[in-house]
Amino acid sequence: MYVVGQYPKFLRAHWKFLKTVVNKLFEFMHETHPGVQDMACDTFLKIANKCKRKFVVLQLQEQQPFVGELLDNLQATIQDLQPHQIHSFYESVGLMIGAEVDSAKRDEYLSRLMAPPNAIWAQIIKQAQANPDVLKQQEVIKSLTNVLQTNVAVCSSLGHPYLSQMIQMADSMLTVYRLYSESVGQAIVTGGPHSARSSFVKYMRSVKKAVLRLIETFVDKCEDEALLATKFVPALMEPVLGDYATSVPDAREPEVLSLFAAIVKKLKAAMEPEVPKVLTAVFEPTLAMITINFEDFPEHRLKFFALLHAITNHCFKCLFAMSPPQLKLLIDSIIWAFRHTERNVAETGLLLLEDMLKSFATSEFATQFHQTYYTQLMREVFAVMTDTFHTPGFKLHCKILLHLFSLVRTDAVIRAPLWDVQAKGPNAYPSNAAFVQEYVCSLLATSFPNMTPLQIQAAVAGMMAIEDKRAFKHHMRDFLVQTKAFGNSETDQLYAEEAAAKIAEAQARLQAIPGMVPPNQVNDDMADA
Repeated sequence: MYVVGQYPKFLRAHWKFLKTVVNKLFEFMHETHPGVQDMACDTFLKIANKCKRKFVVLQLQEQQPFVGELLDNLQATIQDLQPHQIHSFYESVGLMIGAEVDSAKRDEYLSRLMAPPNAIWAQIIKQAQANPDVLKQQEVIKSLTNVLQTNVAVCSSLGHPYLSQMIQMADSMLTVYRLYSESVGQAIVTGGPHSARSSFVKYMRSVKKAVLRLIETFVDKCEDEALLATKFVPALMEPVLGDYATSVPDAREPEVLSLFAAIVKKLKAAMEPEVPKVLTAVFEPTLAMITINFEDFPEHRLKFFALLHAITNHCFKCLFAMSPPQLKLLIDSIIWAFRHTERNVAETGLLLLEDMLKSFATSEFATQFHQTYYTQLMREVFAVMTDTFHTPGFKLHCKILLHLFSLVRTDAVIRAPLWDVQAKGPNAYPSNAAFVQEYVCSLLATSFPNMTPLQIQAAVAGMMAIEDKRAFKHHMRDFLVQTKAFGNSETDQLYAEEAAAKIAEAQARLQAIPGMVPPNQVNDDMADA
C-alpha cells in the first residue's frame, strides 16, 4: 500500500486500480496489528491529496461518485479507528469534497460527513443546557475536544466551503468557550493560582484551545472578509479577549494571540477599529508574564511578538494612537525580544523591528520617532550583533543597521538633529551623519578596547559609506572577525546564508534531472484535474 501511494500519476490513470487500493485501505483500517491503521490513514491522506478530483467525478460503470459511496458507509469505515486516525480520515475526505465544483453537492457532502460529530456535539450541548456540570466530566471533555479537532481537520483541508458548518457551530462553540472560561476561573478562585496547572483545569483548557484552533483555521481559510469583520470578529471580543485579560497568567491561552494575529493578517486595514481593544486586552498582561525571565511562557513569547508584527505590517496607523509611554513600552518589548536567547523569539523581534523602522521612515512622525529612539536602537542592535549568543541573526542585524545608516546620509527622512540640542546646542555637528559617525565610533571604542582608534574609524566610515546590501554584510563580517570576539564556530555561522544557498542550488540541480526526485515529492497536483 505504501509503495502504491508513491505513484499518484499511475493511480489517476487507472480508476479501477485506484478504487481497489482505497477499498483495501478501508479494510486495513479495521486491522488491529500495530501500525497498520496508521499506515492506512496516512496512505489514504496522500492518495486523497494527489487524486482528489477522481473521487468526486462519476466514473465509468459507477452508480455514483466514490465520495458518495464513502459517505454512505462512513460509520462502518471509521468505527475501529483511534481519534487521531479519525481526524486524518476526515482531513482526507475534506480534500475530496473540496475538489467538487458544484457548491450544492459540496454542501450536501459536507453535511453528510459532519453528521456524526454534529450529533455528538448537539447531544452534549443539550445536556449542558439542563445541567452545566456535565461539561466537567472527563469523558464529555474528551468528546468535545475530539469533535472540535475533527472540525479543524476538515476546515484545514476543505477551505472556504467549510463556512456552512462554521455558521452552524459558531454560537454554541463560543457558549462552550465561555462556560469553560467560567469553570476554570471558579477552579482557580477555589484552589488558588497554582490550581491552574492541575490536570482537571488543563483538561478544561484543552477544549478552549481546540475552539481557538478551529476559529484560527477558519479565519485562515475564509475568503469572505466582510463576513469575518462584521459577524465573527465582534462575537470574539467579549468571550475570548475579555477572558484573556482577566485570567491569571497560567490560565491564559497563547492561541488567543495567534488567533488575533491571523485575523489582523486576513482583514488588514479593516481590523484597525478593533486593534486598540486587542492591545488593551493583551499588551500589558502578556508583557508582565514574559519579561520576568527568558524561560517562562515560551509559547506566549513567540505568539505575542507575531501579533505585534502583524499589527505593525497591516494596521500601522494604530501605533500613532498610542501614548508616548505605551510606544516606549512597545519599543522596549521589541528590544527585549531580539535580545532573547531563544532563536525564534529573537528572529521575530528583529523582523518586527525592521518592518516598524521602514514604516516609520515613510510616515509623518519619522523625525519625532527617530529623535527619540534612533541612538537606543543603534546601540542595542550593535550589542546583539557583537555578542556570540545571537550570531544566527547576523543577516537581519546587517539589514537593520544598513537601514539606520542610510537614514542619516540625507535630511530627507530625519529633518531635525538627533543629538541633545539642549545640552550641546543646535550647531554641535554639521549633520546627523557626522553625529552618528562619532556616536558609533565612541560606542565601539568602549566595547572593543583591543581595536585601535584608526581601525574603528575605518570600520565606521565603511558602514556609513556602503549602500549595497551584500557589500555591507561582507564589511560587517570583516569587522566582527577584526574584533576577535568570535571563535571559529561563531565565524562559521556568519556564513550560514551562503551555505544554505549552496544546498538549495544542489537541490535545484537534482530536480532538473528527470528521475532524480522521488515521484511522491514532485508537485503535480494539477495532473488530476
